[in-house]
Amino acid sequence: MNIQISSQPATPDHTAMRRSTAVWITLLTIVLILWIYQEVAVSIVATWLSSDTYAHGFLIVPFSLYMIWQSRHQLAAVDFRQNFWPVLLLAGLGFGWVMASIASVLVVQQYALVAMIPLIVWAMLGRQLFVALIFPLAYLLFAVPFGEALIPPLIDFTADFTVSALQLTGIPVYREGSFFSIPSGNWSVVEACSGVRYLIASVTLGTLYAYLTYHSLTRRLVFIGLSIIVPIIANGLRAYMIVMIGHLSDMQLAVGVDHLIYGWIFFGLVMLLLFWIGAFWREDHLDTESTQNSAPATRQAAAVSRQGTLGMAVLVVTVAAIWPGYVTYLDAQRSQHPVPAIHITDPAGQWAPNASPLSDWMPSYVGAPTQYISHFRNEQQRVSLYITYYRNQLQGDELINSGHMLVAHKLTGWRRLNDGSKTLSLPANNFSVNQSQLHGPHNRLLIWRWYWLIDQETTSPYLAKMLLAINQILGKGDDGAEIIVVTDYDSDPREAVPVLHKFLSDMMPAISAGLHAARQADN
Repeated sequence: MNIQISSQPATPDHTAMRRSTAVWITLLTIVLILWIYQEVAVSIVATWLSSDTYAHGFLIVPFSLYMIWQSRHQLAAVDFRQNFWPVLLLAGLGFGWVMASIASVLVVQQYALVAMIPLIVWAMLGRQLFVALIFPLAYLLFAVPFGEALIPPLIDFTADFTVSALQLTGIPVYREGSFFSIPSGNWSVVEACSGVRYLIASVTLGTLYAYLTYHSLTRRLVFIGLSIIVPIIANGLRAYMIVMIGHLSDMQLAVGVDHLIYGWIFFGLVMLLLFWIGAFWREDHLDTESTQNSAPATRQAAAVSRQGTLGMAVLVVTVAAIWPGYVTYLDAQRSQHPVPAIHITDPAGQWAPNASPLSDWMPSYVGAPTQYISHFRNEQQRVSLYITYYRNQLQGDELINSGHMLVAHKLTGWRRLNDGSKTLSLPANNFSVNQSQLHGPHNRLLIWRWYWLIDQETTSPYLAKMLLAINQILGKGDDGAEIIVVTDYDSDPREAVPVLHKFLSDMMPAISAGLHAARQADN
């Protein structure tokens, strides 16, 4: 739905003044929206400041403004028209922000806020301008610090690539998860070795290069695809080369901070090679030819009403401001009662309390949850039960948080291996769990874990976040827990599976009853 506000013919100077005024009103509207959502905006900048991985965020806005400035001559002939359809999209984006806010999914809140900017431009200046600037506006999304979810699969790929390359070289390798040993020493692929920094930097620069260098959509997409694939493979080569340098130097080189320096030098060379190859198919010379051959524009862009622009600004700000107010209302409605103690007992008496823990292992959680830890024995079978219960969840004190770790630090002597999932057939229903193996100085543990969200259970942190948001909107509260059951084994983790299966078959009714009793207390 477009609205063209027109009056009597305006002089060119008057038209330019109206268009300039519309642009400034749009910019002020964007600034006002960022102020309304200032907590989210500040969180983006804070991540840029605190993490080298996302320091490129400071360059995204200047890059975007530069691309807009490069298009200024083409934009001079574009009509400005207010458009109501983006306002509806803005409302839907605001509701998504609400869901992310009450579920404490900060990255989705950040994406929702940044995505509001193109919609504001579309609503206030029109579809023609939005289409003309769609890439510079979409490029702003790179300002959002994203990539933590990619670290585990990147670690797995790097470990697979390195071990395979070592074996092809003829070096014997013994591997456990992301840890592996060769005759000259021990290695592990950790977060810093995942290559997520290289990948983010490559995609950010590669996308900008593709836009500035090519006109063909196919060429742009191919180059962006290469900027994703090349750094992943290059990081595998980098890891292999570092291990080989350490191996051939008798572990004297590339075993400390110097291997990070080697990594950035290698990445820089890879990116230069990628850009050099991409330059053979460049099309940016077409811009110069088009400018030289085109005749001066004879069409004058239509004038735009200042009243119409101000009216749309008020509407946009009103629609955007509703959602933080709604979240404030929901926060005020939440009960602030502490979680009472959780009690789990086996009514059938098959699993008796056991004073001795299986090991010194403990999961690590952020925030201040209520924790229940108990150990059980059934003849020669031993199982430990850990329940971590959150209520009144806030950012940094929540059930789903990247700070939760099965192994918080390698100095504990514990190593996390072979994560996966498993579907169980229990008396009440089929049931899924996340499965992990831990190797410690004196024990080997098999761990099953899942999330409890009042009426539902899941192994997916993303579904858990969604259920938390839905429960709050429906007035059920934000109670949630992670449940972990653990047993030990000697050499084969399959020998521990029947023990955990029997424990859950016998104890799931008691666990569910204990959790529901905790939720009902003080509510």
